[in-house]
Amino acid sequence: MELKIGERGEKILQLLMLGILMLSMFVISKEGALFIHTSSTQVVAEKKKVIVIDAGHGGIDPGKIGIHGEQEKEINLKIAEILKTFLELDGYEVVMTRTEDGGLYDENTSNKKVQDMKRRIEVIEEADPILVVSIHQNSYSEEYVKGGQVFYYGTSEVSKDLAETIQKQLKQLDPENKREAKANTSYYLLKKTSRPIVIVECGFLSNAAEADKLSDPLYEERLAFRIFMGIVQHIRDTY
Repeated sequence: MELKIGERGEKILQLLMLGILMLSMFVISKEGALFIHTSSTQVVAEKKKVIVIDAGHGGIDPGKIGIHGEQEKEINLKIAEILKTFLELDGYEVVMTRTEDGGLYDENTSNKKVQDMKRRIEVIEEADPILVVSIHQNSYSEEYVKGGQVFYYGTSEVSKDLAETIQKQLKQLDPENKREAKANTSYYLLKKTSRPIVIVECGFLSNAAEADKLSDPLYEERLAFRIFMGIVQHIRDTY
């Protein structure tokens, strides 16, 4: 007798397979999450274990618009929320700069973008985290360009290490990704934040294949898990 499953059943099976994949990564890899989990929670046991996740854009600012009409702000928030879950399961307190589709600005302000960015900085400084990860999506005029990339402030060695560690994880998720972590001294959030911070450009919404992946819930979970792995390995190696 042929067994048939509906779309919902298929999605459940996909999520179960993701769980099995993650469990195998925890158990199998000597440098993997089980070792990292134990170490990362121990090395910061006497510190305030706070991490800030910044979901870029929001409200009237959609960010990049994908080749199929995807809005960056929505994808950013989905990935940020999944990353938050992974970090909380590992024992970290997570502060989000936003938890819904809205900007950090007053409706009557004359320059909403400036106020939004300043308030994100205020959230970060008040939380006093051990690190900050800002989630974004990229875009380019040529559709063939693709690949996730992590940016850090040019003079911060700690941020550089965090960026390089996450970049390695992104390349494990997509072996065709040849990009490297890159220094930047012009991004406002990188310049104005006193804590170690990186901006993760998860991929290019201007690339049809990558835009499809970035809109897929299963891929978003795998991507968030890789960012999580990079964060906890950095903490284990740094603190």
